[in-house]
Amino acid sequence: MRALVIDDSSTTRMILRRMLGEIGFDDISDATNGQEGLDSLIAGPTPEVVLVDWNMPVMDGYEFVKAVRAKPEYDNTPLMLVTTETELDRIVAALEAGANEYVMKPFTRDVIEEKLALLGLESH
Repeated sequence: MRALVIDDSSTTRMILRRMLGEIGFDDISDATNGQEGLDSLIAGPTPEVVLVDWNMPVMDGYEFVKAVRAKPEYDNTPLMLVTTETELDRIVAALEAGANEYVMKPFTRDVIEEKLALLGLESH
């Protein structure tokens, strides 16, 4: 399974890559901001899930979600925000923009696995 991790923190990218690998993802790419992530997504191949931070330079996670959802070919690509943003209005805005799930930092592998299961991506 393929995943794309977008976060400006190299530590967070490393942690998520390790967790996803343990869960069963064998093709994990990453990006340091939303624009780089969008470029990676368009270049393909399309991942089974994209985990994206909210607060990043160049293009933030909210803008990334809106940009991806503006492209019909990615309508079925699950987008999961993984962020420190905890305000309800931000969560609602992200979900309304097209995010499928929302994980608050700090997170555990169990939380990531639960959210992936909700998206129909069971661990192997």
